[in-house]
Amino acid sequence: MAYQSLEDIINLCEEKDIPFWEAVLQDDINERTIPVEESYDKMREMWHAMLRASEGYQKELMSRSGLVGGMGGKMEAYRQSGQTLCGDFMSRVIVQALEMGESNACMKRIVAAPTAGACGVLPAVLVPLYQEGKAPEDRMIEALYVAAGIGQVIAARAFIAGASGGCQAEIGSASAMAAGALVYLKGGSNRQIVHGAAMALKNLLGLVCDPVAGLVEVPCVKRNVIGAVNGLSCADMALAGIESRIPPDQVIDAMREVGEKMDESLKETGKGGIANTPAGREVWEKVL
Repeated sequence: MAYQSLEDIINLCEEKDIPFWEAVLQDDINERTIPVEESYDKMREMWHAMLRASEGYQKELMSRSGLVGGMGGKMEAYRQSGQTLCGDFMSRVIVQALEMGESNACMKRIVAAPTAGACGVLPAVLVPLYQEGKAPEDRMIEALYVAAGIGQVIAARAFIAGASGGCQAEIGSASAMAAGALVYLKGGSNRQIVHGAAMALKNLLGLVCDPVAGLVEVPCVKRNVIGAVNGLSCADMALAGIESRIPPDQVIDAMREVGEKMDESLKETGKGGIANTPAGREVWEKVL
């Protein structure tokens, strides 16, 4: 990828008077030397895969470990009761995040966005909007380009893998991607897009990766909910005109610094944090 910073993308957008998503699209076709149609069709395929994953959720399925399964179904039943504290739309986001995370744990087909462990964040905020008719498919695909550009810069300047930088690199990056995509869908400016992403990433700075028994199930699935809800709140702040006091690229650099200083036991090894609790160790012994 040609872009090494979010500021690079912003500058190109201003220079060529193009939207954020188009700058990312142009970089993709230049890097892979492919026609525009091929790049766009591939992104459309990703979007359709997200929709299929949402439609294919089965609440009766449990992961092989027995740790997760059915939570999406329970949350959907609660949403339909009309008693949620969060309201209907936010509850739909929570449902979607749980369903995607559980589908991943149950070995169903999902879209890594940017990783399998964070697969529920982006679809959780986009699919309900689409299903409610708030944006057509073409806009959703453009929003995915926005998310991809943010994720690529984070990967270039820091990391997106929990084994490298903790869960801040997975759920944090996904949340930043979701925030940027949402700002775009709501008509925000290019600078609002990157500030929404920066605030989302900043809010999850230091989040450790501590999967119980080394499985991407507990606490991973529920962290997808946090990433999605955080992305929504940061998108709204950005759209309100609130900015990150620390420049977006510097926030990414800070995430890298925190990840480099994080103890190895908190980087997807299953040896620290939640995984190292008595209950966590008990699960490890049963799984082994």
